[in-house]
Amino acid sequence: MNGTRADGVVRQPSPERRARRHDPERKDRIVDAAIRVIGKHGVAGTTHRLIAAEADVPLGSLTYHFTGLDDLRAQAFTKHAERMSAIYAAHFDGVGTGDELVEALTRLIHGDAGAGADDWAVAYELYLAALRDPALRGVTESWMRTSRTVLEQFVDPVTARGVDALIEGLVMHKTLATTPVPIDEIRAIVRRALGR
Repeated sequence: MNGTRADGVVRQPSPERRARRHDPERKDRIVDAAIRVIGKHGVAGTTHRLIAAEADVPLGSLTYHFTGLDDLRAQAFTKHAERMSAIYAAHFDGVGTGDELVEALTRLIHGDAGAGADDWAVAYELYLAALRDPALRGVTESWMRTSRTVLEQFVDPVTARGVDALIEGLVMHKTLATTPVPIDEIRAIVRRALGR
């Protein structure tokens, strides 16, 4: 918007300000920034200011797009879970036989389910936050249900629940271990869990 000074000179906004006024991806950038901040600082250390700085937006943008920090945090966790679910599902593309399933599960676990340390930091923050905030359990339940649905393409629902828990547990053990878990040991565990 143009501004006119008292002397009649029309003041044009800077190109940077014009570009920021029309910013249709701002909300998504804020959510992505919240994910990164949670990964770096944990839920307890996440603030509006840190998120705004990470997203490179004015602080007021957060209150414009979100009802509060809880709302923003829930949207960040939801987006993170959706991303992780897509990575998870992709590991099973092309699986057709029992042996291929064993290998896909083994590679999934051995490769930290296709996620990096920051991704797992956010996931574990979600798990802890959901213990204290029942509203977030919808996010975790949806994520677990999505994982089980992928597995149910290959095994019955009860086995899918057990294998999904096994995957999460083994990835957590592997992520927190000080020595690597041998891939052959992971493969043997997966085979036993599937009764193969």
